[in-house]
Amino acid sequence: MMKFWMAPGGLHIEPGETRDAGELARIHRQGFYRGWPMEEFAHFLADKATPAYIACDARRRIAGFALIRTVADESELLTIAVDPKWRGKGMGRALMDAVFADLMLSPAQRMFLEVDEQNHAAIRLYEKLGFERISSRKGYYSRPDGSSATALVMARDLG
Repeated sequence: MMKFWMAPGGLHIEPGETRDAGELARIHRQGFYRGWPMEEFAHFLADKATPAYIACDARRRIAGFALIRTVADESELLTIAVDPKWRGKGMGRALMDAVFADLMLSPAQRMFLEVDEQNHAAIRLYEKLGFERISSRKGYYSRPDGSSATALVMARDLG
C-alpha cells in the first residue's frame, strides 16, 4: 500500500527512499548551519525505524522533508527542512500533518523534538500543532560565529 498525502502548491507527500539522500542533504544544508551529510541521510532512509516524509511533485522534485524515529510508544522529530523557495507556503505544516496521520497507525503516544530557541517560525508552527515546551538544552546547537544556541525541548501527545 502506497502512502500518500496532499501538500500545498500541487505537491504531495510520500515516503522517502534511499535515492533521496543527496537531495535531502542539499535541502538540510540550506536550513541548518551544520547540515547532515548525504551518507547520514542514506543510513536513515535505509532504516525502517527512521521514516522520512518527502514533499515533492510528480517528477519527484523535493520541496521539503521530515524525518522521524519511533521507539516503543515515543516518536521524535529528528529533523525537518523546507527548500527556501517553498518556505512560508505551509509545507512544514503539511509535512507534520502527514507525520501525525502516519503515526496514528503506530503505537506512538507522544512526540518529542528539539528546536533552536531563536527559530521563531518553527516554534510558532510547533505550538500551533500542540507542542509544549518541556525543557531546554543549553549549548546544544553550534552557530557559525562559534557561539552556541539553546535548544528548546518540546512534546505533544499524539492521541
